[in-house]
Amino acid sequence: MTNQTEIQPKQEVVLTGDRTTGKLHLGHYVGSLKSRVQLQQQYETYIMLADVQALTTHFHNPGLLAESVRQVALDYLSVGIDPERATIFVQSMVPEIAELTIFYSMFVSVSSLRHNPTVKHEAQERGYEDLYYGFLGYPVSQAADITAFKASLVPAGEDQIPHIEQTRRIVRRFNELYAPVLVEPQILVGERLEGLDGGSKMSKSLGNAICLDSSTEEVRTQIRRAKTDPARIHKTDPGHPDICTIYGYHCIFRNEGSEEIREQCQKGGIGCAACKELVMEAIEEVMKPIRERREMYKNRPKDIDEILMAGTAKARKVASQTMSEVREAMGIDYFK
Repeated sequence: MTNQTEIQPKQEVVLTGDRTTGKLHLGHYVGSLKSRVQLQQQYETYIMLADVQALTTHFHNPGLLAESVRQVALDYLSVGIDPERATIFVQSMVPEIAELTIFYSMFVSVSSLRHNPTVKHEAQERGYEDLYYGFLGYPVSQAADITAFKASLVPAGEDQIPHIEQTRRIVRRFNELYAPVLVEPQILVGERLEGLDGGSKMSKSLGNAICLDSSTEEVRTQIRRAKTDPARIHKTDPGHPDICTIYGYHCIFRNEGSEEIREQCQKGGIGCAACKELVMEAIEEVMKPIRERREMYKNRPKDIDEILMAGTAKARKVASQTMSEVREAMGIDYFK
């Protein structure tokens, strides 16, 4: 998937984040985390631990959120998010986001939310027949996240395109109704990493992911089990790289060598085991510095808490300023 928006070297605002429902994995790294590390050098960057939005599917297990907030923060720091350059904050500790969500919900139709393809797909995947209010309103909450910081760029996966389009419609509607105080964002779409089972994108809930805290041996074990071309029985059988999960990994982690792998696979010149070995080596190059940074921060839990508290304080200050402008635009700043 190509980027819809080119990264430009100017000090605009980036807003991105993840629901705190457990460890992050290589799919997150390829789809968004890698670009966040680059963007923090050029943009005012806010990265949100979306614990409120985690409740849309995990409301019955709030303990998971408490466990995951620090885990996801550790994942951020491990991949190279720099707290001196990027602001990492906790969503539930910025109440202005919740207030903005309520305001937006007054003019967003239920029909538009029901027809959101990402909402429909996830509801079907989870077997939801009767949609919860919070789950259905997820895109409205996400619009509040983005606009509270006047973000112009949102790095996200392809499945988030409908949500960002919903945000853009909300911004246009608000600015037309009241005053042009909100910024219409663009999405920066990352690459999509197939799950180890080859059936869908990499996902924690589907059990087909390589987590960012995986050891070398865990990575090797998972790659060895990954699905390849089912038509190849023998090493010399001609392969079909376009339907092979491992070839997709070559394209992402070994891009320069992927064309050679394609040619060798198609003529039966390389076996699946050797092909996987090359991918393991490439993934190890990605994982080694991540493990080193993780080990450093893992032994400094108080530092992580301080990073989150400082980031949340800064985020709330910015969101509070936006809310002042929103209330003024709506004419409900009664006692100003």
